[in-house]
Amino acid sequence: MYTTSPQRYATMKFRRSGRSGLLLPAISLGLWQNFGDVDDFARSREIITAAFDSGITYIDLANNYGPPPGSAESNFGKIINGDLKAYRDELVVASKAGYVMWDGPYGNWGSRKSLVASCDQSLRRMGLDYVDIFYSHRYDPDTPLEETMGALDYIVRSGRALYAALSNYPPEAAAKAIDILAALGTPCIAHQIRYSMLVRGIGESLFELHRDKGVGCVSFSPLAQGLLSDKYLNGIPEGSRASRDGTLKGDFIADNIERVHRLNSVALRRGQTLAQMAVSWQLYDDRVTTVLAGVSSTAQLRDNVAALDNCNFTRDELAEISDILS
Repeated sequence: MYTTSPQRYATMKFRRSGRSGLLLPAISLGLWQNFGDVDDFARSREIITAAFDSGITYIDLANNYGPPPGSAESNFGKIINGDLKAYRDELVVASKAGYVMWDGPYGNWGSRKSLVASCDQSLRRMGLDYVDIFYSHRYDPDTPLEETMGALDYIVRSGRALYAALSNYPPEAAAKAIDILAALGTPCIAHQIRYSMLVRGIGESLFELHRDKGVGCVSFSPLAQGLLSDKYLNGIPEGSRASRDGTLKGDFIADNIERVHRLNSVALRRGQTLAQMAVSWQLYDDRVTTVLAGVSSTAQLRDNVAALDNCNFTRDELAEISDILS
């Protein structure tokens, strides 16, 4: 029987998401990988409950997370309605729609039909009356932004979600979408972007927009799909993401591995693992609201949370990191 820790908020830091009233933990848990039906359910349960015990209150999902698609939500539903049922009001549960989920014309992109149907399906899979945040998962160039944002507004006003948000929107589309939501009276509280020490361009192009519009920044893939860890310091290990499914490309590794070694040296001097420093570096920047950790074990989870112990950087360290990344 799971019993939550009474000390779960002792070390976690919280940041306001934009100009909203919602506080998010500095480190959140993303269920993109490792929580589907192909994964060990007992391990998934252990990670999620350990995350909550660490003060991680924000759990990030999407309709297509698995594999197979939908299974991460179904498995999370078992956990939140079992172990965490008494703590629903202490959790921020997010889901998204916009990438392909089912066959035919309505299971993809950003139409009102697709987003509302996807939201309803997600609620059924998780056994929830509402999600706290519902995201448009990606910009749809073939659907008017007014329709997509109108769907988010409807999802909030109908009680399916408490807040509306964006994910993976390019700057110009994000600016227009945020303005449309504001005019509808359902403000965008967050924008989720891929951002790390090794992938910084999209963040640098959006941070000023976020601040001007009062939108929080949710950063995902902070370890550059594992490259900003000690996994690849001695080559590509068997069973790693690069060797397994090709989502971490060999060219990206080759272009950055020298930087990774140099960054690792900085991390060691700071008394951190490279992964911890990669998270700390983001949290040093107040433009980042929360960093989404993707983990496959409680050990990795603890390593990420330990980054909170040292989020300060000296001027010399920042200059050295900037030189490495230039």
